[in-house]
Amino acid sequence: MESSSFAAPALRWLLRVLVGVLVVIGVLVAALALVDANYFRAPLIRFIAAHTKRDIGIESLHAHLLSFTPRLIGEQVTIGNPPWTSPGRTAEIRTLTLSFEWLPLLAHSFVIRKLDLEGTTLHLLRDSTGRANWQAHDPLEIIGKGPPLIHSLLVRNAHVLLDDARRNLQFDGTVSAQDETIAGKQNLLRIEGNGQLNGRPVTFAINGDPLVTATRTQPYNFTFEERSSGSRLGGRGFLPRPFDFHMLTTDFEAAGEDLKDLYYLAGIKLPNTGAYHLTGKLIREGMHFQYNDLVATSGQSDMHGTVGVDALPGGSKIAADLNSQLLRLADLGARAAGRANPQATTGLVLPDTPIPLTGMRRNDAVVTFHAHNLDAGALALHSVAAQLAIDHGVLTVPSMSASLPEGKVAGKLKFDAANEVPTAELDLRASNVRLNQFGRKSAGEPPLDGLLQGRVILNGRGTSIHQLGMSSTGTITAVLPHGAIRASFAELTGIDITRGLGLMLRKDKSETGVRCGIASFQIHDGTLTAQSLVVDTDPVLITGKGEIHLDSEALDLAVRGQPKGWRLVRLRSPVLIRGTLAHPSIRLEAGNSLAQTGEAVALGVLLTPVAALLAFVDPGLAKDADCAALLNEAKTDGVRVSPPPPR
Repeated sequence: MESSSFAAPALRWLLRVLVGVLVVIGVLVAALALVDANYFRAPLIRFIAAHTKRDIGIESLHAHLLSFTPRLIGEQVTIGNPPWTSPGRTAEIRTLTLSFEWLPLLAHSFVIRKLDLEGTTLHLLRDSTGRANWQAHDPLEIIGKGPPLIHSLLVRNAHVLLDDARRNLQFDGTVSAQDETIAGKQNLLRIEGNGQLNGRPVTFAINGDPLVTATRTQPYNFTFEERSSGSRLGGRGFLPRPFDFHMLTTDFEAAGEDLKDLYYLAGIKLPNTGAYHLTGKLIREGMHFQYNDLVATSGQSDMHGTVGVDALPGGSKIAADLNSQLLRLADLGARAAGRANPQATTGLVLPDTPIPLTGMRRNDAVVTFHAHNLDAGALALHSVAAQLAIDHGVLTVPSMSASLPEGKVAGKLKFDAANEVPTAELDLRASNVRLNQFGRKSAGEPPLDGLLQGRVILNGRGTSIHQLGMSSTGTITAVLPHGAIRASFAELTGIDITRGLGLMLRKDKSETGVRCGIASFQIHDGTLTAQSLVVDTDPVLITGKGEIHLDSEALDLAVRGQPKGWRLVRLRSPVLIRGTLAHPSIRLEAGNSLAQTGEAVALGVLLTPVAALLAFVDPGLAKDADCAALLNEAKTDGVRVSPPPPR
């Protein structure tokens, strides 16, 4: 992440390049002011090259020094790259014309009266550590103080080629700069350009104060605007010390159809969203960048806060405090931006999208996050809070918590991306989560009710959530100490599950009480195997077994009802849960039991008592289950039955 992203990239490209170019020119002018340019051309080139640590080429020089404003003209000027970057050329200039003043020079203050560049090509590059060929000094050793003051600038259609590995930017286009009259104001600086930025068309424009009035003791003001890929970035700011970009203050505003497109203007990788609006303020002091008063909105979601970035060789240190009144997951992602690829849909509940590892391995961070409301579709969370830290590729979330309308969830997470194959550890708890608060498509009472306690302990390896799941080991446990199963339970499929499991719903409330329910799964290599799957209701003890495979997300479960009393007719076949996590299916296992048809009910009444006795529950299988005893028998990994909260 490049922290100076919102500070008018186009302006920085041009003027930072001028830092290196003009320092070279300054040394050249200071020397030529005292000698005949043509006579001493070769020694002067060697002198300049030694002091700038660059290869300098000048085919011919013309000097007009007998004036209060001397003028130098260089033809076919080439400036090589500095030693801290790869070999090559920084600039090729067909004609360079420079005017300066004697008095500032005699006072040891070099001021360029006018700089005119024709036929210019700039080859700009920066590596991932921040070393660039337009810099006057190695940034890892010393920070420069900016170029000399320029009182007039004219650059005609310079061809600019930029390859910025630090910000992942590639630009190929033209840039022009000149003093001109704008809105009745004389000699305002106008810089504008267009071309291809990361393969997308881009245009930009900067308006600055008159250069002729620029001094070292007064701030230099400017405005900027850029457009690319349906996004616009603009604002206004000032340089406390013209033209030193190590000190900068600017307000900015961005808007567009997708926040991710801001990358083509600012070089920041952000998530897909719908239409967005972003405002904030940037203050740069040396290599520290402080973003204050950040406010971002997209759809119904909002985010505001502060971000501080210390740019270091090879990475950054980030400190952020982010808050949201409402964050809807539906406002994020390619679907929200209208860019989802239907052909790329895997049908998986656990996404197989690669986790971005490069930024995590390069940057350290400390982030606090709070959301008053987090809308995850059917799940609505409140008072969401999390602390996040990244240290040398290891992401830890020592504390995260959220409240539901009834119930709480809390946990911690560790994701170690320092190794080639990342590993993850998750410990998540749920307490007193009432089941009837989750929405249903149809009206009426929800099929299940009660206070759920649960815990998830997982360890996995992989570069996506799906890979982490399919390689995971651990346990998943859910406990329902008391609750109810309602008649609407039968609506889950086309079959009557309540009858299939032998449940006898009371007519007055159409429900049966749940004394205790436990689901405990052991996980090995992404396969969940049921260790305890028991629901103890008033009339029936429901037991189950089976597996869930996270690689294919396939379900292979079977549950069976074991009545505690006499039944004239009952189903001996279990209820099968098949399909996938995204599309489960529930059906009765095909068998020879006559009770699986409606006619069997009537037939059972007519059969002899012997036939009726054959339908009784197997002796010893059905009994009242004490929840505490079941918890002792099951491996519930510390899940405790909490007393119900006051209603």
